[in-house]
Amino acid sequence: MTERVRIVDLSLEIKEGEGVIGARIQHIGHRESVPGMVQAFPGITAEDLPDGLGWAVDIYTMNVHTGTHIDAPWHYHPTSEGKPSKTIDEMPLEMAYGDGVVLDMRHKKPGEVIGVADLQEALKKIDYNLKPRDIVLIRTDTDKHWDTPKYGEYPGAGREATIWLVDQGVKVVGTDAPGWDRPFKYAAAEFRETGNRKVIWEGHFAGIEREYFQMEKLANLDQLPPYGFKVCCFPIKLLKASAAWIRPVGIVTEG
Repeated sequence: MTERVRIVDLSLEIKEGEGVIGARIQHIGHRESVPGMVQAFPGITAEDLPDGLGWAVDIYTMNVHTGTHIDAPWHYHPTSEGKPSKTIDEMPLEMAYGDGVVLDMRHKKPGEVIGVADLQEALKKIDYNLKPRDIVLIRTDTDKHWDTPKYGEYPGAGREATIWLVDQGVKVVGTDAPGWDRPFKYAAAEFRETGNRKVIWEGHFAGIEREYFQMEKLANLDQLPPYGFKVCCFPIKLLKASAAWIRPVGIVTEG
């Protein structure tokens, strides 16, 4: 039987109007660019260009956490595991390619914390044991509400769950929700009620104790099997940045 490789796009598009962290985009068309192209090639005129048209250029102004991206430990805190935190350009590239595992958290309600027991139960359901360098993807199907008010409602990983994953040898995780943590408003409400500082950005702040990288705003995790596929998620090399945009894919071999 002939094997077939299926590539699953795990990213969302970057566009203006994104509800969480947006982008400002300027599209310069072929006709608008003619003066600049004439200036770039001294001696030519617009009539020398094919159909009198120049090049298309696009200018994006946006946060590195816009769209599908991967966070570096520097995003969480200046130190991780007692050492200076890595920025995204310092991410070992071998971490960005590995065996993928999808853990189904669709039963968790918006604002709920994903705990260790949730992870262990999900692994039990798919009969899988994590191994070092697995890339763990949390499926909530929040991406199905992309660019709607519901996109801001999702569960998030807690401190204990994050640390547990890293202690299994996992160095890269991801979620199809806007953030690895639950939405800020839920943690803030719990803090106001209890005064417990540990609930503030707890999944991210776990990176102070354990070094790990996390992908946010993934998509199409429903098109992947629970395991038995590869994930490729190389970041754009932004010097000393807290995160970078990625075009992650799931590589599924079938047949």
